Amino acid sequence: MACRIDKYVWAVRLAKTRSQATEVINRGKIKLNHLNTKPAKEVKLGDEIQIIKHTAVFSYRVIQLLNKRIGAKLVDGFIIDVTPAEEIEKLKTYQAAQSNYRHNGTGKPTKKDRRDLDGFIDNWG
Repeated sequence: MACRIDKYVWAVRLAKTRSQATEVINRGKIKLNHLNTKPAKEVKLGDEIQIIKHTAVFSYRVIQLLNKRIGAKLVDGFIIDVTPAEEIEKLKTYQAAQSNYRHNGTGKPTKKDRRDLDGFIDNWG
């Protein structure tokens, strides 16, 4: 039994919908055994699926094939997360940098802030 990679990624809940899985594969964000792939490529036992999220690459090993979507609690029976710890740290660093980028009310005003300020000045004078 073989399974298409787009169906497999969707079935083990690495993507919310099959169309999202297909789109991400076409953009090169999901690789099979470190190679770019197409959505119809067959997944086999022992294959490694890499998913690129921002700056990190998450890796999963296929340990069992399936044809239909499964519950989140059952996913561990079909894939194993083999992502190195440094890749997880890369993602955490990226997320921390994004959360500290700009807080509301600090730094350069947004377009909306500027319009509100212009409207206040026009009405005041």
